[in-house]
Amino acid sequence: MHLYRLDASAAAISAAFGVDAGSDPWTGDYVTPGRPAPVIVPDSRGGPRRYLRPKLWGVPPPPRGAQPVANVRNLASPFWIGTLRHPELRCLIPATSFPLWSGPTGAKRQHWVAIDGRSIFAFAGIHRQAEDWPSFAILSTDPNRLVEQYQANAMPVILHPEDHERWLTAEWRDAAALVAAYPSHLMTTGDTPPLP
Repeated sequence: MHLYRLDASAAAISAAFGVDAGSDPWTGDYVTPGRPAPVIVPDSRGGPRRYLRPKLWGVPPPPRGAQPVANVRNLASPFWIGTLRHPELRCLIPATSFPLWSGPTGAKRQHWVAIDGRSIFAFAGIHRQAEDWPSFAILSTDPNRLVEQYQANAMPVILHPEDHERWLTAEWRDAAALVAAYPSHLMTTGDTPPLP
Protein backbone atom coordinates (compact mmCIF):
# COMPACT_ATOMS: atom_id res chain seq x y z
CA MET A 1 0.00 0.00 0.00
CA HIS A 2 1.38 3.35 -1.03
CA LEU A 3 -1.56 5.65 -0.44
CA TYR A 4 -4.21 6.28 2.18
CA ARG A 5 -6.46 9.14 3.19
CA LEU A 6 -6.80 10.85 6.54
CA ASP A 7 -9.69 13.23 5.97
CA ALA A 8 -9.93 14.45 9.54
CA SER A 9 -8.30 17.33 11.38
CA ALA A 10 -5.84 16.90 14.24
CA ALA A 11 -8.60 18.03 16.62
CA ALA A 12 -10.99 15.37 15.28
CA ILE A 13 -8.31 12.68 15.57
CA SER A 14 -7.55 13.81 19.11
CA ALA A 15 -11.23 13.55 20.06
CA ALA A 16 -11.70 10.15 18.39
CA PHE A 17 -8.69 8.55 20.08
CA GLY A 18 -8.51 10.55 23.32
CA VAL A 19 -4.96 11.74 22.67
CA ASP A 20 -3.08 15.03 23.02
CA ALA A 21 -2.84 16.70 19.60
CA GLY A 22 -0.51 19.46 20.82
CA SER A 23 0.14 21.88 17.97
CA ASP A 24 -0.19 19.36 15.14
CA PRO A 25 -1.32 21.38 12.07
CA TRP A 26 -2.98 18.48 10.21
CA THR A 27 -6.26 19.51 8.53
CA GLY A 28 -6.92 16.38 6.44
CA ASP A 29 -5.47 15.10 3.16
CA TYR A 30 -4.05 12.05 1.39
CA VAL A 31 -0.78 10.46 2.51
CA THR A 32 1.92 8.86 0.35
CA PRO A 33 5.44 7.66 1.28
CA GLY A 34 7.76 10.57 1.97
CA ARG A 35 4.94 12.86 3.10
CA PRO A 36 4.25 13.73 6.73
CA ALA A 37 1.15 12.52 8.54
CA PRO A 38 0.08 12.39 12.19
CA VAL A 39 0.60 9.18 14.15
CA ILE A 40 -0.29 8.31 17.74
CA VAL A 41 2.70 7.48 19.90
CA PRO A 42 3.09 6.48 23.55
CA ASP A 43 4.60 8.79 26.15
CA SER A 44 8.38 8.45 25.77
CA ARG A 45 8.71 8.42 29.59
CA GLY A 46 6.36 5.48 29.93
CA GLY A 47 3.35 7.44 31.19
CA PRO A 48 -0.27 6.75 30.24
CA ARG A 49 -0.72 9.74 27.90
CA ARG A 50 -0.76 9.34 24.13
CA TYR A 51 0.33 12.00 21.67
CA LEU A 52 -0.36 12.90 18.06
CA ARG A 53 2.96 13.56 16.32
CA PRO A 54 3.77 14.36 12.68
CA LYS A 55 6.17 11.89 11.09
CA LEU A 56 7.20 10.94 7.56
CA TRP A 57 5.77 7.78 6.02
CA GLY A 58 8.78 5.56 5.36
CA VAL A 59 11.39 4.44 7.89
CA PRO A 60 15.11 4.25 7.04
CA PRO A 61 15.86 1.05 5.08
CA PRO A 62 17.81 -1.99 6.27
CA PRO A 63 21.59 -1.86 5.70
CA ARG A 64 21.36 -3.28 2.16
CA GLY A 65 18.23 -1.32 1.26
CA ALA A 66 18.14 1.80 -0.87
CA GLN A 67 14.60 3.11 -0.34
CA PRO A 68 12.67 4.03 2.82
CA VAL A 69 10.31 1.26 3.93
CA ALA A 70 6.61 2.19 3.95
CA ASN A 71 5.15 -1.25 4.74
CA VAL A 72 6.53 -3.96 7.02
CA ARG A 73 5.51 -7.53 6.18
CA ASN A 74 8.27 -9.89 7.37
CA LEU A 75 7.81 -9.56 11.11
CA ALA A 76 10.31 -12.36 11.82
CA SER A 77 13.14 -10.40 10.20
CA PRO A 78 15.90 -9.56 12.69
CA PHE A 79 15.81 -6.01 11.33
CA TRP A 80 12.18 -5.47 12.42
CA ILE A 81 11.89 -7.71 15.46
CA GLY A 82 14.15 -5.45 17.52
CA THR A 83 11.74 -2.57 16.96
CA LEU A 84 8.57 -4.62 17.44
CA ARG A 85 9.73 -5.97 20.80
CA HIS A 86 9.78 -2.42 22.21
CA PRO A 87 6.20 -1.18 22.79
CA GLU A 88 7.39 2.43 22.84
CA LEU A 89 8.37 2.03 19.16
CA ARG A 90 4.89 0.90 18.11
CA CYS A 91 2.29 3.44 17.04
CA LEU A 92 -1.26 3.87 15.78
CA ILE A 93 -1.68 5.38 12.33
CA PRO A 94 -5.04 7.12 11.95
CA ALA A 95 -6.77 6.78 8.56
CA THR A 96 -10.18 7.28 7.02
CA SER A 97 -9.80 5.07 3.91
CA PHE A 98 -7.31 3.32 1.64
CA PRO A 99 -7.50 2.33 -2.05
CA LEU A 100 -7.76 -0.93 -3.93
CA TRP A 101 -7.62 -1.28 -7.70
CA SER A 102 -9.55 -3.32 -10.25
CA GLY A 103 -9.54 -3.72 -14.01
CA PRO A 104 -6.92 -4.34 -16.68
CA THR A 105 -3.63 -2.46 -16.94
CA GLY A 106 -4.22 0.93 -18.50
CA ALA A 107 -7.86 0.99 -17.40
CA LYS A 108 -7.62 0.40 -13.68
CA ARG A 109 -10.34 1.71 -11.42
CA GLN A 110 -9.80 2.89 -7.87
CA HIS A 111 -12.03 1.75 -4.99
CA TRP A 112 -11.85 3.18 -1.47
CA VAL A 113 -12.05 0.93 1.57
CA ALA A 114 -13.34 2.23 4.90
CA ILE A 115 -14.46 0.68 8.16
CA ASP A 116 -18.21 0.38 8.62
CA GLY A 117 -19.44 2.68 11.39
CA ARG A 118 -16.03 4.22 12.12
CA SER A 119 -15.11 7.46 10.38
CA ILE A 120 -11.51 7.22 11.64
CA PHE A 121 -9.69 3.94 12.28
CA ALA A 122 -6.08 2.96 12.96
CA PHE A 123 -3.44 0.88 11.24
CA ALA A 124 -0.83 -0.88 13.38
CA GLY A 125 2.54 0.73 12.86
CA ILE A 126 6.07 1.25 14.06
CA HIS A 127 7.87 4.55 14.34
CA ARG A 128 11.39 5.86 14.62
CA GLN A 129 12.23 8.77 16.88
CA ALA A 130 15.36 10.09 15.14
CA GLU A 131 15.35 13.90 15.14
CA ASP A 132 16.63 14.10 11.56
CA TRP A 133 14.10 11.56 10.22
CA PRO A 134 11.06 11.04 12.48
CA SER A 135 9.21 8.37 10.54
CA PHE A 136 6.70 5.53 10.58
CA ALA A 137 5.77 2.38 8.65
CA ILE A 138 2.53 0.41 8.41
CA LEU A 139 2.39 -3.29 9.19
CA SER A 140 0.79 -5.49 6.54
CA THR A 141 -0.58 -9.02 6.54
CA ASP A 142 -2.34 -11.54 4.30
CA PRO A 143 -5.48 -10.10 2.67
CA ASN A 144 -9.01 -10.92 3.75
CA ARG A 145 -11.59 -12.12 1.19
CA LEU A 146 -12.69 -8.60 0.25
CA VAL A 147 -9.17 -7.30 -0.39
CA GLU A 148 -8.18 -10.51 -2.15
CA GLN A 149 -10.91 -9.89 -4.76
CA TYR A 150 -8.82 -6.95 -6.00
CA GLN A 151 -5.76 -9.17 -6.59
CA ALA A 152 -3.96 -7.58 -3.65
CA ASN A 153 -1.41 -9.89 -2.01
CA ALA A 154 -1.38 -7.97 1.28
CA MET A 155 -3.45 -5.53 3.30
CA PRO A 156 -2.64 -3.11 6.12
CA VAL A 157 -3.12 -4.36 9.66
CA ILE A 158 -6.22 -2.57 10.96
CA LEU A 159 -6.77 -2.61 14.71
CA HIS A 160 -10.09 -2.90 16.52
CA PRO A 161 -10.55 0.04 18.95
CA GLU A 162 -10.36 -2.28 21.96
CA ASP A 163 -6.90 -3.41 20.79
CA HIS A 164 -5.29 0.03 20.47
CA GLU A 165 -3.87 0.07 23.98
CA ARG A 166 -2.74 -3.53 23.70
CA TRP A 167 -0.77 -2.70 20.55
CA LEU A 168 0.96 0.19 22.32
CA THR A 169 1.79 -1.60 25.57
CA ALA A 170 1.77 -5.40 25.35
CA GLU A 171 4.75 -7.70 25.19
CA TRP A 172 5.49 -8.62 21.60
CA ARG A 173 4.23 -12.22 21.92
CA ASP A 174 0.82 -10.83 22.90
CA ALA A 175 0.82 -7.88 20.46
CA ALA A 176 1.83 -10.14 17.55
CA ALA A 177 -1.56 -11.86 17.81
CA LEU A 178 -3.12 -8.59 16.56
CA VAL A 179 -1.33 -8.88 13.22
CA ALA A 180 -4.21 -10.41 11.28
CA ALA A 181 -6.59 -9.55 8.46
CA TYR A 182 -9.47 -7.30 9.49
CA PRO A 183 -12.86 -9.00 8.97
CA SER A 184 -14.32 -8.35 5.50
CA HIS A 185 -17.86 -7.90 6.76
CA LEU A 186 -16.80 -4.87 8.84
CA MET A 187 -15.42 -3.04 5.79
CA THR A 188 -17.10 -0.99 3.07
CA THR A 189 -15.98 -0.05 -0.45
CA GLY A 190 -16.91 2.84 -2.73
CA ASP A 191 -15.70 4.65 -5.81
CA THR A 192 -14.91 7.82 -3.85
CA PRO A 193 -13.36 8.35 -0.42
CA PRO A 194 -16.06 8.52 2.26
CA LEU A 195 -16.96 11.95 3.57
CA PRO A 196 -15.62 12.72 7.06
